[in-house]
Amino acid sequence: MRPSAVTELLASTIPARLPVLLTGAPGVGKSDLVAQAAETAGADLIVSHPVVADPTDAKGLPWPAADGKSATFLPFGDMLRACHAERGTVWFLDDLGQASPAVQASYMQLLLARRVNGHVLPDFVTFIAATNRRTDRAGVSGILEPVKSRFASIIPVEANLDDWTAWAIDADQPVEMVAFLRFRPELLHAFVASADLTNSPSPRTWANAGRLLALNLPPTLELAALQGAVGDGAAAEFVAFLRIYRELPNLDAILLDPDGAAIPSGPAALYAVATGLASKATAGNFARVARYSERLVSAGKGEFAVLTLRDAVRRHKEVCHSPAFVKLASGALGKLVSGGGAS
Repeated sequence: MRPSAVTELLASTIPARLPVLLTGAPGVGKSDLVAQAAETAGADLIVSHPVVADPTDAKGLPWPAADGKSATFLPFGDMLRACHAERGTVWFLDDLGQASPAVQASYMQLLLARRVNGHVLPDFVTFIAATNRRTDRAGVSGILEPVKSRFASIIPVEANLDDWTAWAIDADQPVEMVAFLRFRPELLHAFVASADLTNSPSPRTWANAGRLLALNLPPTLELAALQGAVGDGAAAEFVAFLRIYRELPNLDAILLDPDGAAIPSGPAALYAVATGLASKATAGNFARVARYSERLVSAGKGEFAVLTLRDAVRRHKEVCHSPAFVKLASGALGKLVSGGGAS
């Protein structure tokens, strides 16, 4: 299931108090999806890591009663916080599949009966868990069958370029990285399990690459840093793309002369120009962006004009009210958008 669909599903399961288990490869974005869903629901977020927990974390700490003849279980840590929740709360069990069988079993009563050792969870609390798969070489030995069956649904999460692009624009990730992954979408998530100390391309590692790119490292360091973030092959392709991106006509020059600025011929350069131009679009200069986009349509490259339009609207929704936008969207470009002409 693509991330946007997972977000939509969680928006329904959280208020309904239905526990959900998300599965997927490392770096696909499961933890971020849960955090975003909790924020959207206006719920507090408790994050537990069962892989480093003890069964007493979920069942309580044995403690002698005052009479010295009996004992009880005292909740502490995340369990204490959940038991005293007074508003919507998501209790997230991250990397559940890496936990020992004893720790997994300690959550069974809480997941189904919502109580353990005399302590009852308030109605405000909803469980969500996440795990990698056994094939990911992430230390997952599996999840106990009685634990799996206590989740209302088990949802595989898959990377999706459109969803990632929307996130990247909102997160102010480097436009050149967004352009590159549109050009090479198969590199968004090319996870390969390995015993070596190397990374693979994934939404998480590309986010790290974006942070490194923002440091404006010298060329001698940039390739090595990116290789450490996303792996040798993806980094080499990205650096080659960056050379193209950095040699393109200046985006400010396009805005100054949208009628005379050159239109690139290669797809890599077109992705770069479309994404970069959209990042500079505002309500004040959108007439110039629209004029260059019209030229893209006339040159038979309308799908890149659509990308420019979509990104510009996402970054600056006020451009929708400009006459140039209305003219562009209602013309030939509008037909391309409604027909899904852009990737």
